[in-house]
Amino acid sequence: MISIIGSGKVGSAIAFLIATNSLDDITLVNRTKDKAIGEELDISNSIPHDSKISIKGTDDFSKINDSEIIVITASYGTYSTSRNELIQDQISMIKRITEKIKPYAKNSKILMVSNPLDVLTYAFLKTGKFSKNQVIGIASSLDSARFRYLLSRELETSMSEIKDAIVLGEHGDSMVPIFSQAKKNQTPVLDLLDSKQISSITNDLRTYWQTLREYKSRSVFGISKHVFDVINTMISNRTIDVPTSVLLEGEYGISDVCLGVPTIITKDGLKEIYDIKMSNTELYDLKKSGQQIKNSIREKVKLSCSI
Repeated sequence: MISIIGSGKVGSAIAFLIATNSLDDITLVNRTKDKAIGEELDISNSIPHDSKISIKGTDDFSKINDSEIIVITASYGTYSTSRNELIQDQISMIKRITEKIKPYAKNSKILMVSNPLDVLTYAFLKTGKFSKNQVIGIASSLDSARFRYLLSRELETSMSEIKDAIVLGEHGDSMVPIFSQAKKNQTPVLDLLDSKQISSITNDLRTYWQTLREYKSRSVFGISKHVFDVINTMISNRTIDVPTSVLLEGEYGISDVCLGVPTIITKDGLKEIYDIKMSNTELYDLKKSGQQIKNSIREKVKLSCSI
């Protein structure tokens, strides 16, 4: 069973993808029970006629018992200026959710989607005393897709021709696009871009969510597909190479914080954090991003690292 905590636009879109692909039974948990039931009634109509899966909407956390995967998309409200805007309310919400989930999620893999992504992934992991392989934040793969899009637009080519474009660090203002690895086919993008273009792409990447909100309320389909890809990998007992936010314990010279790094994910959750080559400036920026997340944990939510 796959359980989704939060039945808003993102949670419902993830449930829709799971249902239409008949991955597994779905439990939607929402603080407003009627909302969860409404999504159940709607999404159930998309289940293929020969599928044996089911979907259930509820406000009862006990219904998630024995879930293989639990996805957290719940939100206290809508931020408008920064993903950290509602950080204190979000951290309080995640602590409550953690306590409600914990009795039923001893062996579950937890996929964090709620923002601020890296802070909440760390808070859930530490508050619930889960193992680091169980708790994974999904956002860096979305940022990487946006990086590919921006590079393809600047270089006037298709996204399929952009290779090895990866974004690490915070899912926020300090995210680090790794230009040194990105290529247009076999040509390094650094051979095709000048410093002004690099600066512009970096800024557009970090403010992508704000630009998107000028045209619609929030990202729904992009993040939902990236979460689905990880779920599909786990349920299908396969392996995926994807940047995710996980707990670092010395990797890249960073410790005791969750942020986006290259990872291997399997049915059991986090299998490996691996190294990629990057410039000295990119590594410096990644460490700086990790420190910024730590500062958010310590200063804004009064939650010391090493809870």
